[in-house]
Amino acid sequence: MTISEVSEKYGLTAVTLRYYEKIGLIPPVTRNKSGVRDYQPEECGWVEFVKCMRSAGMPVETLLQYMALLREGEHTKPERMQLLVRQREALLEKRREMDETIRRLESKIAYYEDDGKEAGTP
Repeated sequence: MTISEVSEKYGLTAVTLRYYEKIGLIPPVTRNKSGVRDYQPEECGWVEFVKCMRSAGMPVETLLQYMALLREGEHTKPERMQLLVRQREALLEKRREMDETIRRLESKIAYYEDDGKEAGTP
């Protein structure tokens, strides 16, 4: 796949894809005979993984740490798992906060649907 096809498929700009490759978030992308990036399925898998982790709020620095550990080999599995576990915990906390916000919004909407007849907070 060309960089523009990968860009469209994953909703990332070509600049972002080049940046991810440059800093090592994704491995070097295969090039065709003309030197143009030709993303293979495995490379697309890395793009998808990085996009997912960024969507989960994982900082670029943490992803770089994950990639460095991955390159070090199998003995780093526990450390890599801990990075992912910490990110999951942060994401679950964010979800709890969002759930509370939604509950509060629903309460306020119900208040207004009832023509504001009940006393309530702002």
